[in-house]
Amino acid sequence: MYLLTGKIRSIYFKYLSAAFGSALITSIYSVVDMAAVGQYQGPDGTAALAVVAPIWNIIYSLGLLMGIGGSVIFSMLRGKDGRTGANENEYFTVAVIGAVVLSIIVWISILFWEEPILLFFGADENLLPLAQTYLEPIQAVVPLFLFNQVLAAFLRNDGNPVLATAGVLAGGLFNIAGDYLFVFVFDLGIYGAGLATAIGSVLSFFVMLAHFRSKKNTLALQKPTEVLCKLKEICITGFSTFFIDVAMGILTVLFNRQIMRYLGTNALAVYGPIVNVSTFVQCCAYSVGQASQPIISTNLGAKQWQRIQEVLRYALYTAAVFSIFWTTLSLACPNLYITIFMKPTEEILEIAPAIIRSYSLSFVLLPINIFSTYYFQALMKPNAAFVVSVSRGCLVSGILIMMLPYAAGADALWFAMPITELIVAVYAVDRMIRYTKQLSFSENEL
Repeated sequence: MYLLTGKIRSIYFKYLSAAFGSALITSIYSVVDMAAVGQYQGPDGTAALAVVAPIWNIIYSLGLLMGIGGSVIFSMLRGKDGRTGANENEYFTVAVIGAVVLSIIVWISILFWEEPILLFFGADENLLPLAQTYLEPIQAVVPLFLFNQVLAAFLRNDGNPVLATAGVLAGGLFNIAGDYLFVFVFDLGIYGAGLATAIGSVLSFFVMLAHFRSKKNTLALQKPTEVLCKLKEICITGFSTFFIDVAMGILTVLFNRQIMRYLGTNALAVYGPIVNVSTFVQCCAYSVGQASQPIISTNLGAKQWQRIQEVLRYALYTAAVFSIFWTTLSLACPNLYITIFMKPTEEILEIAPAIIRSYSLSFVLLPINIFSTYYFQALMKPNAAFVVSVSRGCLVSGILIMMLPYAAGADALWFAMPITELIVAVYAVDRMIRYTKQLSFSENEL
């Protein structure tokens, strides 16, 4: 297997380019929609999509739970055997079963409880109709968004990261073109944005299905034994990646409610672009983790410690580049985001720079914190990954979001995430150093 014997530098950058393209295009689904809707319908349209954002986070995170959780174990078993065996495909099958069950639950929830869900996520009487209109065409294909995440994860771990990227790219490019066509040319507004997103997900799904007809494919549905035990293993392994994404939904809900309570609709309209830029930054961090994970997991199974450390070195360099780029851009050109995502009023242009600059300080440490969860998962250290993901996604961040406006004034809300990322980074870096030293010690014992 070339993940065990090939040159790490070339393998890593091959996987990085594929994972980066896949992660970046995935984020385009919501970003392009918000830009098109914001230009067509103004700040209310942008605010409506900020309300919908948590739904995307939940759907994608459930796909990552099954996809990353199953594929990490899949690769580790394959590396241990040094060949294609039967047992790893049982985990693939269980992951698919889990994805089916979860997609049905999400689908039913959106179909029958759409209004209370959107109200809980921060919609008011003005934003609710817009959010419902956007979701109308998407309701027909909800399961595909979840399955696309599962397929992409397993394709990367089955040696076909390029096709995973091609699938996401096909859907993303259609979404871009479809937004222009449906929103502006056909004058469908926010409904057209939802329609373009729905069709894009269908294209992605069918492109990735082509893997199962290719010679590279070793994935196969196989009758599994001890389904519940394997499902538990998958959930434990994938939980941290799952929670990273679902946490974006949790945080968006908390921010939406706090912003409406303390700052009003204009601030929420500014927060919409921040969510999407933060999604871009997070996707860059995902790409580092997704590029590293198959290589690390496979070499962990084969006990190739030095190769794991080499992957880590490249991953940290990449995370640093993303950190510097996004922080610098956000501090230098804050209103660029606003003009991309909406037709802003003078008031919004006035308040946006301070808000964006404050929040974007979190981008300094966000990439390394997210990468650390993939690293811990790949090393089969789920407890450390759990602490990082829950702390930054709910515990520390949630406390700060709720308490800072009360303790230090409304504008202090925007510093909740920078403080969170700093606190979490102290723990994450300490654990990364500790576990990497353990690899070095193990290598010296051989």
